[in-house]
Amino acid sequence: MTRHAVAVSPHLDDAVFSVGATLAVLATAGWSVEVLTCFTASVPDPSPFALSTQLDKGLSAHVDYMALRRAEDTAACRILGVVPVHLPLPEAPHRGYDSAADLFTDVRPDDRVGAALALALRPRLRTADLVLAPQALGGHVDHRVVAETVAGCATGVLWWRDVPYVSRAPDEPPCPAVPDGLEQPVDIAAHLDAKIRAVRCYATQLDFQFGGSRRVGPELTALAAAEAARLGGRGCAEVLRGAAGRLADAAPW
Repeated sequence: MTRHAVAVSPHLDDAVFSVGATLAVLATAGWSVEVLTCFTASVPDPSPFALSTQLDKGLSAHVDYMALRRAEDTAACRILGVVPVHLPLPEAPHRGYDSAADLFTDVRPDDRVGAALALALRPRLRTADLVLAPQALGGHVDHRVVAETVAGCATGVLWWRDVPYVSRAPDEPPCPAVPDGLEQPVDIAAHLDAKIRAVRCYATQLDFQFGGSRRVGPELTALAAAEAARLGGRGCAEVLRGAAGRLADAAPW
């Protein structure tokens, strides 16, 4: 019987940026792999701050930014051999967070998206053989909501280190919702090139996150080497955190 993995991604790029090669490892080993992105809704009349997040990338106000990003995600997932699923929930700039600083503060008391997200996630995670989710390094409110919600919906989760935040603060601990666990490197040498090609599909994000398409390969290659070295190894790695038994038994690494 084919085993099924679900990677719960806050935004349309997070899972691929962070563990794209691990997802390719699973797909190559015969797993059915789903990248379930939580906050992908198009909003017809965005707030000034929400609109600024596309204008500062050179996109017209008339462009459906989220539709463009969903298409980028679909192309990236195709390269990795995984299936994209897009939940129609709004990103934080559409939920009352009205500045870049607000995105990295506490969850607003009037932000009820966690309840809607839990309702959407529970049936999907209940049937999964493996769930992967972000540690919420960097403290982005959407990442924290996802980590908290997944922690309340599923057990035995494997938690990834959020890229690009981990490059900026490699020693930052996971958010409090993420349970204690062991770290294990996943050998991604055979799939790093595919990850790089997939990440380059997110054209709207590359200048801001990596300094341009040409920097994607060097940045991800250096990070993969640093992650392997951090745990005392060589080569290329993505790192997952989880229960010892889950790490040993759940996947082909």
